[in-house]
Amino acid sequence: MRSGAIGAALVVVLASGPLQAQQVFKSDLGDIRVDTVVSGLSHPWALAFLPDGRILVTERPGRMRVATRDGKLSPPLEGVPKLLAQNQGGLLDVILDRDFAQNRTIYFCYSDPVDGGAQTSLARARLEPGETQLSNVQRIFRQEGPPSRGLHFGCRIAQARDGNLFLTTGDHFAYRDLAQSLDNHLGKIIRIAPDGSVPKDNPFVGRAGAKPEIWSYGHRNSQGALIHPVTGKLWMHEHGPQGGDEINIPEPGKNYGWPVIGYGVNYGGAKIHESTHKPDMEQPIRQWTPVIAPSGFTIYTGDLFPQWKGNAFIGGLRTQILVRLELDGETVTREERLLRQLGQRIRDVRTGPDGALWLVTDDSNGKILRLSPAK
Repeated sequence: MRSGAIGAALVVVLASGPLQAQQVFKSDLGDIRVDTVVSGLSHPWALAFLPDGRILVTERPGRMRVATRDGKLSPPLEGVPKLLAQNQGGLLDVILDRDFAQNRTIYFCYSDPVDGGAQTSLARARLEPGETQLSNVQRIFRQEGPPSRGLHFGCRIAQARDGNLFLTTGDHFAYRDLAQSLDNHLGKIIRIAPDGSVPKDNPFVGRAGAKPEIWSYGHRNSQGALIHPVTGKLWMHEHGPQGGDEINIPEPGKNYGWPVIGYGVNYGGAKIHESTHKPDMEQPIRQWTPVIAPSGFTIYTGDLFPQWKGNAFIGGLRTQILVRLELDGETVTREERLLRQLGQRIRDVRTGPDGALWLVTDDSNGKILRLSPAK
């Protein structure tokens, strides 16, 4: 498997009107225009598109706003619950319910304060018309296990075709061995119904000593999750330590190995894993050593880039890149690394209803970026 050419900047021009700087970058399949739509956000974490094309965006310190395509940004919405905005914690992912047009329901996850730190919690709420406030806010899941002091919350949400919700949770950094234990929610994929109840077909329902919300286990810290638009399966990626970032397609009840197996080492080079393979533990479909520090995940389904149909896109934090993956079913056949000269930590990646790719950058002056073909 070879990597494509790294995307290089060709030119920088100034846009007239509300859009800010435009940049053009090379890719193997055609040049890309990057428009800055919104700037001045404080560590934005996630995007969700409203039916009219406006954008719901979260900021890690605890704000949720609405942005327009022409760069206008609303004041923070009222109704966001109290949270712990510390280190990696805060207000994180947000998605719209599949029936949002009828019920105006959204789901969001955040670091929920508890004694000794915070847990990953998932809430549902109604986004009132006018988009100034959330109402009927209900916490429908809170992680159980030792709390985090600010690291490894996971916190990506995906809603399956049957309406059930998947939530990624992290191992809280200090408790990696608990990812192998079923009596807690650390380092797990969680599956619940939209009201917070446990689906009867979850793999550990009725098993003594196991949390019934668990879908899969042995995960480290996942900040990317999606439902594949063709197969309907859950795909996710997770951070390794020094080496061993992974893409997995979690199956019910299966063990994805952390920290027993993996491809990385601890910070400083100490050994973590017993090996890279072990019976009854699943292998990733892709791993990166050195790491890319993945966050955000989409399978491109738009029409603006027909050559990218069915490709996966993942943001890189530490590497400050956008990764494009060509897929053959569940096999990665080729990788291209884009936007390196942008010099931004890419936190979220979404396919917009306009067919563009949309990104947010993780920075104290965070931005919403729109990618379209360069003319």
